[in-house]
Amino acid sequence: MAYLTETHSTPISDRFSNAAKSLLQDFKDYRMYRKTIAELEKLSYHDLDDLGLSRSGIKATARQAVYGY
Repeated sequence: MAYLTETHSTPISDRFSNAAKSLLQDFKDYRMYRKTIAELEKLSYHDLDDLGLSRSGIKATARQAVYGY
């Protein structure tokens, strides 16, 4: 029978710190997503067409730019 004699667990303070960093990054990403949408929505139809975009594709373009999917 095998026994585990040593464990390496992450201290709770490190886990909390990592969770806080993750939440902060998620918030920053969301703000960048919203800012990207706002900037693209300011453009005219002609400017969007020059970029190869349409109004209906603004959210997808912003999502791709910020989140990569």
